[in-house]
Amino acid sequence: MCEKKRFVIVGGAGIGNYRKVRSHLRGYDFIVYCDSGLKHMERLGAAPSLIIGDWDSCDNPYMDVETITLPVAKDDTDTVYAMREGMKRGFREFLLIGVIGERLDHTLVNAYILTALENRGCHGTILDDYSEMELISSWTDEEGICHQGKASVEERYPFFSLVALEGAAHGVTIRNAKFEIEDAVIGPDYQYATSNEVLPGKTAEITVEDGRLLLIKIN
Repeated sequence: MCEKKRFVIVGGAGIGNYRKVRSHLRGYDFIVYCDSGLKHMERLGAAPSLIIGDWDSCDNPYMDVETITLPVAKDDTDTVYAMREGMKRGFREFLLIGVIGERLDHTLVNAYILTALENRGCHGTILDDYSEMELISSWTDEEGICHQGKASVEERYPFFSLVALEGAAHGVTIRNAKFEIEDAVIGPDYQYATSNEVLPGKTAEITVEDGRLLLIKIN
């Protein structure tokens, strides 16, 4: 059952365009509100399947919904704990909203949740008012054969960027874009694949032969 459902984590960062976020929610989503993320519940119009929090930024709502209360002093943030809880329950697809905001520390930690998910065989997407984020990664199958990571960007996205979160990604190719590259290297110390544009009437195609990049599609 979990393989057909998606684990949606709602954090406490600001959401301005609720209509946009609602358009990405599905009727079968498993909705998890983390602590002050509960402030978004009414405007999202999505009932919680689970509530998680240490109640340091809002009060426990004591709703008739499964609730996990965490200690304030802990290693994981509420959002990271929610991620682990979703994996423990067998979910493989994750959507994170309300996790990109004014707190840079929380924003960066939440972005790296995508790598934590992928390292465990799951897939995650982060959605905010301005963008959608996911990873493009090469991978190795059970027979030791390496496969390139692939992604596409439709024309409806005005801009897109590739960001190296970890080590350098090799063999990076971008086609059908204003700034095309072939068999390039993108590393954390030289982030030059920023603010690219899809060519009119085209779909940009991105491949990575070896490594991992964060794809940010700007709405």
